Amino acid sequence: MSPAKIAAAAAIYDAKTFQPKSCVGRLLTHVKMSMSEALDEELAPLGITAAQFVILVMLADADADSASNLCRSASYDQGAMTRMIDRLERKGLVRRVRSPRDRRRIDLELTAEGRAVYPKLIASAANINNRFLRGFSKTDVQQLEGLLHRMLANR
Repeated sequence: MSPAKIAAAAAIYDAKTFQPKSCVGRLLTHVKMSMSEALDEELAPLGITAAQFVILVMLADADADSASNLCRSASYDQGAMTRMIDRLERKGLVRRVRSPRDRRRIDLELTAEGRAVYPKLIASAANINNRFLRGFSKTDVQQLEGLLHRMLANR
């Protein structure tokens, strides 16, 4: 069977009846935006935004170590990322360091203050996730996570 026929056979939505306002993609976008807004509020006492949270966690978890890697992982443009790193650096949470592997490259790392605030960031994110998952069982959450992983695998 051709890839087009496989895709057609597996289609969930039909172009004739598709409702953009209630489709999975739109709902995921609304959930992400709502969770981001809630995280902004939760992190406000720390002086950190949800967008900065993403950067700090990626650096802490070694998912990225440079501005260009962060851009790719977080889907930010270079200019926006540079400004965000500048703000995090001014707050004393991140520092730029010359790469020991390549002198032309500038790596990013958390400062001692950035590492110290990390547990508070994780606690805030857990609070927000728990709020949005109120009424869900652990089994529900595991199933949802599994379904979302399956969606990502279909890229």
